[in-house]
Amino acid sequence: MTQKATGSRRGRRILRTAMGRAFKLGVQGLIKDSGSVSRKEKRVLRYFLPQVEAASLMSITLAFAWQKAFRKWPKFMVHFILWNTFVMTLSAGILLICFQKPATTGVGVCLIGFAIGNSLYACWITPRIGFCSKVLIQSLKPVSKFPDLNQPTYWMLGVGFLWMSLWILAVIGSMNFYFTPLVIILLVLSLAWTAEVMRNVANITVSRVIALYYLRGMQSNTQFCFQRALSKSLGSACFGSLFVPAIETLRIVARGLNLLEGEDEFMFSCAHCCLHVMQSIFRYGNGWAFVQIAAYGKDFVRASQETWELFERQEGVVHIVDSDITSSICFLTGVCSGSMCVIVVAAWTARVHLSFMATISLLAFFIGYLMTRIAMALPHACVGCYYVCWAENPDNILFDNTMKDRLALMDSGRDILAPTPRAPHRFAAR
Repeated sequence: MTQKATGSRRGRRILRTAMGRAFKLGVQGLIKDSGSVSRKEKRVLRYFLPQVEAASLMSITLAFAWQKAFRKWPKFMVHFILWNTFVMTLSAGILLICFQKPATTGVGVCLIGFAIGNSLYACWITPRIGFCSKVLIQSLKPVSKFPDLNQPTYWMLGVGFLWMSLWILAVIGSMNFYFTPLVIILLVLSLAWTAEVMRNVANITVSRVIALYYLRGMQSNTQFCFQRALSKSLGSACFGSLFVPAIETLRIVARGLNLLEGEDEFMFSCAHCCLHVMQSIFRYGNGWAFVQIAAYGKDFVRASQETWELFERQEGVVHIVDSDITSSICFLTGVCSGSMCVIVVAAWTARVHLSFMATISLLAFFIGYLMTRIAMALPHACVGCYYVCWAENPDNILFDNTMKDRLALMDSGRDILAPTPRAPHRFAAR
């Protein structure tokens, strides 16, 4: 209990320090030089702040719309997000290229490249969509039993909007400091981490409500679970927010390295080594841990280990969760919102100050992505609870036969889904 309390206090202290220093940085920068704001800062404040506020409000609106649509039409939305993200990123990229500025052209080319990769990914995961939709439908069923389950998400989005407004002041104020690019990079990382903490607080709140319903049949109080996530579990949320995004990125790299098998001996050896390292990392830190953090109050590393052990108890479960595309769908939903924000903000900025186009477009994309990811914590948490709680008690009467039928299909060899291995097949443990 002492270690958990110490971790929670440390998490709250880190969060307060990060937010306080960013705000202090902005205020100091704006009042520097005898209380007068420089002409450059006035111009940046005039042309940055309205677009940032507009992007924040638009992303919140889109976030609510996506979440509501996923809860009402989960199967349709999986297909819709995959291809709508392609259309939106492609449109945003083409729009930025049309302005014929070097910076906007570079950003536009990156968006078009992502759109092409997104289309290839959508084709590649087509065999997985059916099962993913079934799991999403089943996992969202308990949500109707808790009418106030979305309230923590509303609070986190509201705090996120206020934090974005303060953060842009810090960015403007950083222009009065030495090494301005370095300060801005640190502020961007701080914003990303803070938004991830908000998302994981919402994730842990929803996970506790749903996990206790599955494991004990309890109708938990959402407000109490929210307070618990902001106190006892905040340390794990802060710690996990540092590592889970990096781990998810490395997971994508690992999947790409799998494609090198047999192509080149040296590259294959490197890929094989990296994949075994990745396998160890996933065991000690993964996004599935938030379910046990919420349900049992475990620390992040212990929860990651024990959750992965649950998956390994039954043959085939690791392959199922490893092939799950829910996190990818949530990621693409954020990208879709970000691209839509880029289209609106870029069109606006083109009429007021074209030289800020690339910077404001990137900022709008970033804000749209982060705010949407906070809202998508609810469906993501529900899917996580479905997998983890089923692995803990497969005979629970609250679960249908979706997982058992999938495992039976895999055992019979009739499953066309090719799971993504963490190590090449020839070296996989038998």
